Amino acid sequence: MATTGQFITCKAAVAWEANKPLVIEDVQVAPPQAGEVRIKILFTALCHTDAYTWSGKDPEGLFPCILGHEAAGIVESVGEGVTEVQPGDHVIPCYQAECKECKFCRSGKTNLCGKVRAATGVGVMMSDRKSRFSINGTPIYHFMGTSTFSQYTVVHDVSVAKIDPVAPLEKVCLLGCGVPTGLGAVWNTAKVESGSIVAVFGLGTVGLAVAEGAKAAGASRIIGIDIDSKKFDVAKNFGVTEFVNPKDHEKPIQQVLVDLTDGGVDYSFECIGNVSVMRAALECCHKVTLS
Repeated sequence: MATTGQFITCKAAVAWEANKPLVIEDVQVAPPQAGEVRIKILFTALCHTDAYTWSGKDPEGLFPCILGHEAAGIVESVGEGVTEVQPGDHVIPCYQAECKECKFCRSGKTNLCGKVRAATGVGVMMSDRKSRFSINGTPIYHFMGTSTFSQYTVVHDVSVAKIDPVAPLEKVCLLGCGVPTGLGAVWNTAKVESGSIVAVFGLGTVGLAVAEGAKAAGASRIIGIDIDSKKFDVAKNFGVTEFVNPKDHEKPIQQVLVDLTDGGVDYSFECIGNVSVMRAALECCHKVTLS
């Protein structure tokens, strides 16, 4: 391609300071170095984690930066040594890398790959500890190793997943975060069994993915809990069988659920990130006997 090995100037939404509006800027994106991939981002979604870092509450938040980590696009060029993707491939940037070599990847017990975390955690690339983004010579930090609020981004080759080119990019961008978070919680962490009663606190992207995963696992009841009743009709399409709005009850929501389920649910999933709701999610589960 004509841009291979060259700087690309493109538009990006830059967070110059915490809790200040993002600014659309002309950003220079350097070519990928060894072990790196430059991607043309075509679709990106907004996750609560982006907003959390932007708010200034994230202890790892660095400014100025380019946020975004839930996206899909096409490989523009690759750096030396990259073999698993090539220009033209449709891909999803992955904030959780998979090198298949470190002790975490080889353990089979976690997806928290350690190969590039030391760089992605401080907003730079591993090869030279520098950013690939700049504005008139001023470096702009990377975010979560992805920075998808840019028309072009550079990621580590272990942080990109090749996908089928027929998959609609405007939909599969959600596979970068929200959907696998929900499905993985059901299938891999909780291992929900057929016939289970499941409670889902919060019917956003993660909550709906939990519901869909629970449905696929054969759950007999999937109870959706949300303070916005307008979400209930949509949630039915993802497998939610009944709904509870905490605002409609005087009792604590955990007691409402215990009463509805003869002692409590089998599994509950807190998909909001609120400590008090986490407690309610725990307390709505029934007691178990450990052998």
